[in-house]
Amino acid sequence: MTREVRAFAVTVLILATLGVAAGLSWSAISPRAPYQLTERGPVLADLTTQALIAADGWFAVITGALGLLCGGLAWFAGRRWMLAVLLGLCAGGVAGSFLTLWAGSTFTIGAVVVEAAAEPGVRIVPGALKLTAQGVLVAWPLLAVGLFGLLEGMHGYRESPLRQPYGIEP
Repeated sequence: MTREVRAFAVTVLILATLGVAAGLSWSAISPRAPYQLTERGPVLADLTTQALIAADGWFAVITGALGLLCGGLAWFAGRRWMLAVLLGLCAGGVAGSFLTLWAGSTFTIGAVVVEAAAEPGVRIVPGALKLTAQGVLVAWPLLAVGLFGLLEGMHGYRESPLRQPYGIEP
């Protein structure tokens, strides 16, 4: 029982650590939306900007790729404790996604260039990095658990006696 708990905890901790690194890379890659400063506070300067959608897309690409990588590595490395590792992938993927969101929106890495057409004298500033499509938060755990299940299903079918019809031996 303690080995299963250890496998679960190690899986969650590894994915959480990867979440912080993924957040920093998301912050470095994603564009920032332009905002103009007004008396009421910052207002989106360019209503046709694609920067908000691009930030969501980069989040999905980074966390989705990490989900596939973690799911494949977990299946190969965690052969003894399948259920604990699978549950760790699910919980760690959720934690990793939220830590990616937190780290990416908290720290600004890389050059932030904002371009927008504004009136003279209006100050344009880069906006904070945030998600507008909250559904991309499930990309990491969904792809990790999905690939893990697919690999386990293919492996189970390969060794299954049902593969040989009518009990014929090869």
